[in-house]
Amino acid sequence: MNAIRSALARALSAPKPRPPLARHYAAVGETQPERVAAEMVRYALGGAGHQSSSEDAMRILEQGASNLQGGGEGAAEAVSLLMLAMSTLLYRSGRREDAMEKLKATQQVAPSAAFRVAAWEALMGIRMEASQDVSSSMSPNDSVDLSIKEEEIKWSDQDHLKFRVDAIRGLAALLNGEIDSAQMLFGGPNSCYAAVGNNQTENAVFTYGEYLHCTGDFPLATQMYEKVLEAASREDIFGNLLAAGNMAPEEVSLGATCSYGQLLSQSGKFDEAEDYLTRALQKAEEQFGSNHPKVGMVLTCVARMYKLKAKSEGSSSIMVQEGLYRKALEVLKAPAINSEDTRRQVDWRDIISLARGEYAELLLIQSNRNAEGERMKEWAEDAWKNRRLTLAQALEFSEVSKPTVVDTRIGRVI
Repeated sequence: MNAIRSALARALSAPKPRPPLARHYAAVGETQPERVAAEMVRYALGGAGHQSSSEDAMRILEQGASNLQGGGEGAAEAVSLLMLAMSTLLYRSGRREDAMEKLKATQQVAPSAAFRVAAWEALMGIRMEASQDVSSSMSPNDSVDLSIKEEEIKWSDQDHLKFRVDAIRGLAALLNGEIDSAQMLFGGPNSCYAAVGNNQTENAVFTYGEYLHCTGDFPLATQMYEKVLEAASREDIFGNLLAAGNMAPEEVSLGATCSYGQLLSQSGKFDEAEDYLTRALQKAEEQFGSNHPKVGMVLTCVARMYKLKAKSEGSSSIMVQEGLYRKALEVLKAPAINSEDTRRQVDWRDIISLARGEYAELLLIQSNRNAEGERMKEWAEDAWKNRRLTLAQALEFSEVSKPTVVDTRIGRVI
């Protein structure tokens, strides 16, 4: 508890964001253009955590792409790598639409299926975050023009790419409440065991872990999360990872840490849950800054952990939970209860609705705050749009087969 409070104190103090970890964008190839591009990406994204340097970082990447155009062997790969990095920078700056356009452009010029899948994966991730409609039947060719033929992506010798595509499609199925479709797409653990730590599949293995978590298979979900976190602890694993946006490696590391903390909390292992959620909070602060929405997402999970712990022990932690929910909602920039139409688009609607629903429960057990609790509960119920769970199911956690999982990558409840 002291560790959590210490991390929370840092969040409250709101220091300037630190630069993101550039090592996750090394993607060094064998050719000189790829090595040059990788160094430019390291430099640009390594210093782009501060808003004042984001324009300079973009200029570096754009100039690099211009210089490398038509530069011989490896030039097309180098340019695609720089374009993926540009989309990541745009995404971090809050420019979702621009990031998506850059990813679509990357797909148009991508020299191989590996780059095209990475761009599509990130494009789908940002669409999910923006609560746009996504379908489990989508493929990397759905977001590009017809000049790119279906047969150009052949899976026979690239099973790891198919695994990545199916994982994103499975995540879309989960968001749409299509559990049977998700089950068909993931297809079992054998390929996951073989793939983790190889061929850039950590993100897909993490998503498979979330599917297992959502469907109540905690033992196998634990194995998936632990494998991803073990891979994330080895810097060399990310050396050649092609990824962007909210599917980039530091997002996967943060997401797996937070999801594992949630699983441990739901399993009644509160000391271990506290450890992992504290790590997740620290990762979010270090990578994105103390006032970033991802910090609010993790704080929501921490508060939920205290709720389950209090319920298990027959104790009370109302003040701690309330402080966490209030800070989470502040960081998430939750709209005012009495001044916003919940029918309009609200960023992080899933997480805000969940946090407000939990917060309302705390208020409703305090006789002098019943009216406030009722208003908050009404707002949360009206805003809740999850297709797999009702808000009551998400709050209660009475069915082990239907746990609530907050995915920090896309800022959604699955």
